[in-house]
Amino acid sequence: MQEQATKSEPHIIVHDLTMAYGSFVVMRDLNFTVNRGDIFIIMGGSGCGKSTLMKIMVGLKEPATGQVFYGDVSFWETEPTERDGIMKRVGILYQSGALWSSMTLAENVALPLEQYTDLTPSQIREVVSLKLSLVGLAGFEEFHPSEISGGMRKRAGLARAMALDPEILFFDEPSAGLDPISAHLLDELILELRESLGATIVVVTHELASIFAVGNNSVFLDPETRTMIASGDPHRLLEESRDPKVRTFLTRGESSE
Repeated sequence: MQEQATKSEPHIIVHDLTMAYGSFVVMRDLNFTVNRGDIFIIMGGSGCGKSTLMKIMVGLKEPATGQVFYGDVSFWETEPTERDGIMKRVGILYQSGALWSSMTLAENVALPLEQYTDLTPSQIREVVSLKLSLVGLAGFEEFHPSEISGGMRKRAGLARAMALDPEILFFDEPSAGLDPISAHLLDELILELRESLGATIVVVTHELASIFAVGNNSVFLDPETRTMIASGDPHRLLEESRDPKVRTFLTRGESSE
């Protein structure tokens, strides 16, 4: 996996992207590359459009202008059937976990397998048990989301995001609402999954601890200028960036966000 990352093979390329709601431009002129094996951080202060950018990258919102390439395929310019094929290779962990409350954890994880594969019920049960064990939830198959903690719900959501063995995982504020210990455990799990699965991971977050614990590449969105003002390894940006906004963000106290 480390060998994959050092080759710097582009996995996702965002080119001249502008995000807007009607006539209101959220961000413009976004250009960055997510390489295979990256844990790529989309960061910036509140209201800068981090989650909107993720929605564009996963096909939930169309950009005003610009392109998102998966490999050499321009996602928003290709046929809907090819877009669907790309999205089957992507897993998403939403901020809330987005689990169905009426379903057990096993039923939640099984859902994409039932919809998108021809696996038998017994094969699905095997895959579900494997995915739940990967996130530390072996033995919790029959629990409902209301019966487990917030951190466990996040992990169950991650198990479902991994159900189809995606090559890319997107996390939207994975540490939101978690205590520091649970957030740290989730960061460790993200690193373990990158190593074991060889997946490319894109994380939307403003949490400094997570940014420095897991990120090796990033883009920084600035709500004032409505564009990106930095990109690269967060540790390098902390050491080398001369932009006061970037330095303030990366050196702030956790309580100042």
